[in-house]
Amino acid sequence: MSCNQHDQYFSHCHGHPQKPIEIYVFIDPLSPDCWLLEPLIKKLKMKYGRFFTLRMVTSSSINALNRKRKKHLLTEAWGKFATRTQTKKEQMLSEQIVTSPYLASLALKAAELQGRKCGMKFLRHIQESLFCHQQDVTNEHVLLENAKSAGLDIDEFQRDIHSQSAVKALKCDMKIAAEMDVSELPTFAFFNTMNGDEGLKISGAHSYDVYEEILFEMIGEIPTPSERPPIEWFIAYFQFTSAKEIAVVYDLTLEEVEREMKKLAFAQKVERVQVHQEMFWRYQEDDNHSDLDVYRCENEHGC
Repeated sequence: MSCNQHDQYFSHCHGHPQKPIEIYVFIDPLSPDCWLLEPLIKKLKMKYGRFFTLRMVTSSSINALNRKRKKHLLTEAWGKFATRTQTKKEQMLSEQIVTSPYLASLALKAAELQGRKCGMKFLRHIQESLFCHQQDVTNEHVLLENAKSAGLDIDEFQRDIHSQSAVKALKCDMKIAAEMDVSELPTFAFFNTMNGDEGLKISGAHSYDVYEEILFEMIGEIPTPSERPPIEWFIAYFQFTSAKEIAVVYDLTLEEVEREMKKLAFAQKVERVQVHQEMFWRYQEDDNHSDLDVYRCENEHGC
């Protein structure tokens, strides 16, 4: 089956030779608020990714390079996260589990040296390890395991994490954040590349509708959204995803997601994974990937 037959699902990867909007997302890889943004970013990319490029800017070191203070702030943030997500206190991370917050940010820059897409995949993996499996993603061994899972060149990653290139990249991110006066994470900054003076910054976590409305304002019209791929293809691409994430991306209720996932589970396409009070689904690989490979092929080029 050719790629052209699936253009209806991947128009967000085509269209404008130069996408008119650039979005900077300032994040801390250890922040639960930034982790909770993931479904919203996916939804925005899948519906309107043909209009914008996305750049993740690591800003965790802006407020506090002092590690003791940083760990204290993270503990407070995780406590709020536990309350919002109804996670039991004993299941949340303790202050002691994060040994070196600075190293996580440095590792993300090292991953991005292998390409922006590699950086995004690595970020997803370390966030899953931290918030789903309570692993210390500031430990170098854990970071290497996540790099391997994300498909990075391990030798290159191991060199880069200790290189001046990663340090310079992190300092560059910090400089950008300082110039844009970023004081809260996450923060989105929207720019119209066709009009160099036009930009809009929004601090803090907001609902999906807020980001969509800002994008429309920057574009200057309400564009037709791209058609989203079948749920199976979505899970196949990301491999591991929560029921809440599927609900957000596909505008479904959790009950509707459960019904759809039961069909895929019956067909042995996915398996259920319970993480605390939240339901996740893991894709089960098989040998018949023609359509799914098309999805990966198209998604590699543009989003």
